[in-house]
Amino acid sequence: MKCRHCHADVSLLFLDLGTAPPSNAYLSEEQLRSPEKWYPLRVFTCTRCWLVQTEDYAHHAELFDSEYAYFSSFSRSWLRHAETYVGEMIQRFDLGKSSHVVEVASNDGYLLRYVQARGIPCLGIEPTASTAQAARELGIEVREEFFGVALAQKLVAEGKAADLTAANNVLAHVPDINDFVAGFARLLKPQGVATFEFPHLLRLVDQCQFDTVYHEHFSYLSLTAVRTIFAKNGLAIFDVQELDTHGGSLRVFAQRADQGRHEVTAAVQRVLDLERTVGVASERYYAGFQTRANRIKDNLLLFLIEAQRQGRSVGAYGAAAKGNTLLNYAGVRSSLLPWVVDRNPAKQDKYLPGSRIPIVSEDHLLRARPEYVLILPWNLRTEIMEQLSYIRSWGGKFVCAIPDLEVQ
Repeated sequence: MKCRHCHADVSLLFLDLGTAPPSNAYLSEEQLRSPEKWYPLRVFTCTRCWLVQTEDYAHHAELFDSEYAYFSSFSRSWLRHAETYVGEMIQRFDLGKSSHVVEVASNDGYLLRYVQARGIPCLGIEPTASTAQAARELGIEVREEFFGVALAQKLVAEGKAADLTAANNVLAHVPDINDFVAGFARLLKPQGVATFEFPHLLRLVDQCQFDTVYHEHFSYLSLTAVRTIFAKNGLAIFDVQELDTHGGSLRVFAQRADQGRHEVTAAVQRVLDLERTVGVASERYYAGFQTRANRIKDNLLLFLIEAQRQGRSVGAYGAAAKGNTLLNYAGVRSSLLPWVVDRNPAKQDKYLPGSRIPIVSEDHLLRARPEYVLILPWNLRTEIMEQLSYIRSWGGKFVCAIPDLEVQ
């Protein structure tokens, strides 16, 4: 295996989750009669550039197809996050009606709706037809393509260079990370700014967030690795913020290495020093993660088996990709977890990939009145517990499996 950034030989195994289907490949009832494609799900660390990455088996077009069912706007907290971001960027970088904002992986328009509301010209780039159409219905212009150098050059030739680019939770999703990053260096105006948000490898390791590993995530990112990748592809990092989103993320600010004039903040060195202290650039940092993941998997399975033995009912909330990783690694099927609720109509009346657990609407939860609700998207646990607080009326309790099994 060759590193997807520096092309060095890669052999340091970080995590082996056996095999799994793509985590967003939700099944229709008709598809239940057919076999599913399962791929090995293993993660390695490059000991030259320290990029943590999956072993590739599936082409990205198979993972992000026209039926892609992840719609960002179904999370109220994520919408608030996007709105706050837009306000902060407008103020910090003095954006106005003569500016141009481009979001790569714009999904259903969850962020650009707030740019558009401020009267700032904007463009979304989104390869999945289902979410791109949802954004168009909001009046947002969308290019339905995968982003890279070729598309960036085309946009610049069309007069669509960017004052600000946003790329939230997509840097980990790209197989050719060099072409992707280099595209931003081409797309930015000379004084333009690119921001990237992605789950921080330190939080993944610290909280054993192994369920965030799935085929759609090609990379697991530290600032150490990202700075190296950016520098090789024409971008220079000048600021970084630590965020609570997705279990702990970084927001990285970058500029063109050949033109940018923003001064580098102390925050960049602070995060790099933190990563050096914990040992991100050392093989020892990646040892023992498999054992911790196995313990979490075993504890969840034991909980579900014991609940069934005691005749206690359990349902789940959130047909999230991370939940699919967890359930498939633990071998959970509908005999232990009969249904999962999701608010997204695009997922309802379908089935989770692999486990084939049915996805139902919230009405089902109200009728079934389970004693336990397993929250699969644990990064939204506060929002979900507030939304479903009514389960307390019949004595229901919430369960989270990561980082430790917790019932409350």
